[in-house]
Amino acid sequence: MSRRSGILEFAVLGLLRESPMHGYELRKRLNTSLGVFRAFSYGTLYPCLKTLVANGWLIEEQGTTAETGTALAGRRAKIVYRLTAEGKEHFEELLSQTGPDAYEDEHFAARFAFFGQTSRDVRMRVLEGRRSRLEERLEKMRASLARTRERLDDYTLELQRHGMESVEREVRWLNELIESERAGRDLKGSAAGGTGGTAQQDTTSGATGGLPRSGGDPRPDTPGDTAT
Repeated sequence: MSRRSGILEFAVLGLLRESPMHGYELRKRLNTSLGVFRAFSYGTLYPCLKTLVANGWLIEEQGTTAETGTALAGRRAKIVYRLTAEGKEHFEELLSQTGPDAYEDEHFAARFAFFGQTSRDVRMRVLEGRRSRLEERLEKMRASLARTRERLDDYTLELQRHGMESVEREVRWLNELIESERAGRDLKGSAAGGTGGTAQQDTTSGATGGLPRSGGDPRPDTPGDTAT
């Protein structure tokens, strides 16, 4: 299984943990809540769903109408996907993992989207690992720029600087998140009055979010868009 397929499976399990959905709803949530999956198509999603069903982590159910709650008649019913007990257990196991893959751009974005379902100690390890990974990247970028500065034209040089600034901005953002987690602050106050998104859901004991309350710098670019 490729890394990207693994991220998709993780995200699907996480979304279905919130509620059962049919394929179109899932794709829409992946596109709107998890920007890293903007490029995914039905042709990618449905094989993933079939794999999860075959593994016993999801079950397929016949859809019902919103008005009557009965099965759709006279036309092909939509298939609704529901997380099984085994699927929930598997997702919770994935949530607890904090290996190097969790620090990479796309995987970190997906992991962060489900921080509301993740325990505080795991969130801290993922955030600190991501920060270390970006600090290493930033050091390499600075060294590379120092070596090649004289050979670059103004526009290429500006592009390199832009990439460095994007990484620096995300490091500052991570520093704020880590500080908030250590201080035990949660995001409920900053999300007052909202309906809450995927990353704002708190369904795990001790899993209150850790987004900074202060204004400060805006959130960084989507990790997948950070220059490498």
